[in-house]
Formats: sequence, structure tokens, C-alpha cells
Amino acid sequence: MNEFGGQPNRIEKNTKIKGDITSEADFRIDGKLEGNVTTSGKVVIGKDGYINGKVECVNADIEGRFNGELMVKDLLSLKSSATIEGTVSVAKLAVEPGATFNAACTMGKGAVSAPKMQSAKKDEPAKAS
Repeated sequence: MNEFGGQPNRIEKNTKIKGDITSEADFRIDGKLEGNVTTSGKVVIGKDGYINGKVECVNADIEGRFNGELMVKDLLSLKSSATIEGTVSVAKLAVEPGATFNAACTMGKGAVSAPKMQSAKKDEPAKAS
């Protein structure tokens, strides 16, 4: 339970949502979300859950699938059934054996507070800094 004392929000299995979610409470996804999640709590993606979009949260536990940009201010925990693709910015990372992690990852205390990461367009070569 989070510091706001409420029950976590939940998207149940066999539910599909397109759109953005903003919340101060924890969020559990067991269905499918095409969109963005911003919360000052924890995001949990259950074993059957899937998010395609951008997630900004304090902590995250992932058992299901994620594709997009993931920004976790503290701990990202990947369970053995997790599949992650995209870009990840996290302070701490825990990965169980069996998890699939196909992402560009930035770690450390300054990783999440850094300016937004801009992904290069597919037709444009990446610029060196």
C-alpha cells in the first residue's frame, strides 16, 4: 500500500485500455494498456499484463510484458516471466533468472532525474555527444 492509504488501482485481465493514466496511488495492470502511466506510487504488471507506452513511477514490479520508455525513480524488479523492450532509466535494478531484458538502460541515482531521453528517429543516424 502506498503513502496515500488507498487501495491500488487495477486493470483486470481481459481488459484493454487506450489512453493515459495519471494517479497518486499504486497501479496494477493485469490487462493491456496502450498509453502512458504516471504515478507517484508503484506500478505492477502482472503475468498476463502488457503495457505499450511510457511509464513514470517510483517503484515497479514486472511479471508480464512492457514495450516503451520506463522511468523508475527507485527499484525496478523483473520477475522470471518478464519481457522488457525499449528504454529504461532506473536507480536500482533486480532481475530474476529467466527474465528477458532487451532495453537500453541507464542506471544510478542521476539516471531518472536527468533530462528526458530523446530517441533518434529511425531514418536519422544517432548523434554522438
